[in-house]
Amino acid sequence: MLIPELLEARVRKASERRRISQGEWVRRAIERALTDDGTTEDPLSQLAGLGAPTADIGQMLAEIEAGRS
Repeated sequence: MLIPELLEARVRKASERRRISQGEWVRRAIERALTDDGTTEDPLSQLAGLGAPTADIGQMLAEIEAGRS
């Protein structure tokens, strides 16, 4: 396959980071792309799954402002 030089450089760097050949990196990327069914989890569900602290926006802004003073 022919790809632009800038993309080839990115592929080379990515494969070097993983310590695999460029061909192997491309094969894995293609396989992931072909097996991805296009469905992703709802972004709000992903955020909720993080378990990060939450609060009312007014309370959060008040806490931020209190931390600045």
